[in-house]
Amino acid sequence: MFVAPQRPIERRKSMSENVDTTCVQGGYQPGNGESRTPPIIQATTFKYKSSEQMSRLFDLSESGYFYTRLQNPTNDTIAAKICEMEGGAAAMLTSSGQAANFFALFNICNNGDHIVASSAIYGGTFNLINVTMRKMGIECTFVSPDCTEEELEAAFQPNTKAVFGESISNPALIVLDFEKFANAAHRHGVPLIVDNTFPTPVNCKPFQYGVDIVTHATTKYMDGHGSCVGGAIVDSGNFDWMAQADKFPGLTTPDDSYHGVTYAKDFGKGAFITKATAQLMRDFGSTPAPMNSWIMGMHLESLAVRMERHCANALKVAQWLSADPRVSWVQFPDLPGDKYYETARKYMPNGTCGVISFGVSGGRDKVSALLDHFRMISIATHVADARSCALYPAGTTHRQLTEEQLEEAGVGIDLVRLSCGIENADDIIADLKQAMDAVL
Repeated sequence: MFVAPQRPIERRKSMSENVDTTCVQGGYQPGNGESRTPPIIQATTFKYKSSEQMSRLFDLSESGYFYTRLQNPTNDTIAAKICEMEGGAAAMLTSSGQAANFFALFNICNNGDHIVASSAIYGGTFNLINVTMRKMGIECTFVSPDCTEEELEAAFQPNTKAVFGESISNPALIVLDFEKFANAAHRHGVPLIVDNTFPTPVNCKPFQYGVDIVTHATTKYMDGHGSCVGGAIVDSGNFDWMAQADKFPGLTTPDDSYHGVTYAKDFGKGAFITKATAQLMRDFGSTPAPMNSWIMGMHLESLAVRMERHCANALKVAQWLSADPRVSWVQFPDLPGDKYYETARKYMPNGTCGVISFGVSGGRDKVSALLDHFRMISIATHVADARSCALYPAGTTHRQLTEEQLEEAGVGIDLVRLSCGIENADDIIADLKQAMDAVL
């Protein structure tokens, strides 16, 4: 019934090339007389008939589940669905998007290594890379996503192990030029890792443009209802680790902590995910609860339908905001005339996301007052929900950044992040209007 654990969660042949069908049908195919929906395996451990077989599981020489901290059938079923949706080779779930980004980077970076990262990323991820991972001896050079090829080239060092960015940055809504960053990464023999949370695989397939590894905060659109925190990592299987063996010894030399397994040789296209599961999930335990994965999996079935509504609502709201003289500026990649409109059409021709950033004059006090006057739109440290919500990033998610870092991230002190839900767009606009009438 389930794909094997302790082995990469590999993509099976899809029923359809259409992602909206994969959202519904992917990842799980019941046998005769079995449950039509994936069952919840709410268990910590699994029973075996012999100690010898259990030993083989721990050696990674045989497939089977033995402890949910590493893998669980329910989690793996949903990972397989996301793997199909992205068109990847192998995938895993984590307890949060933050854990997914950490695992994706730390899986190939050690003390003394270096990362090149876009400066326009979520504040929590910026802090992870700029503060926490520096404490672990991993340095980073941040570059503007709009940098020239020469500026990007100059950021690399001999010890660079990865390039990281977001397909659509949160909250600046800058669309990453995948091909520019992928070409630079590959010239230096390192993978490009992209957080694809905002557009989701419904609207964006980064692997088609040279991206090697994709991460997600499944908490956002994939769950879509603000009900469960989670993350995912999907490997394209395209990066040749053995061709860069000296750069990635953790994948290309025997792992003493796992009986001499050499991941790149023994697991092929599943090497990256197998190592992240066998080593990092074992040691850090950032495992999603099977119930959370099951709920998120149910919500994935409606993802394509929801994304269409999110994008349509956001475009209508962005057009209304653009026409209001009280709004200083509007950033939304689907809006004709937006700085990233053409880049979005190239990489995300069917739409981007349901998030809009816009500016109002008057500083922090005015922005805070505007949010306080919303009635239907919630003030929430969240985004990409069925319910519309708004936030003041400079005072919340990015408040730890300096003014210079805020500017580099594209997060001004006048920026309002609005996540358009799936309500009627006219009601979102009406709430914006009444709040603006009261404050601006």
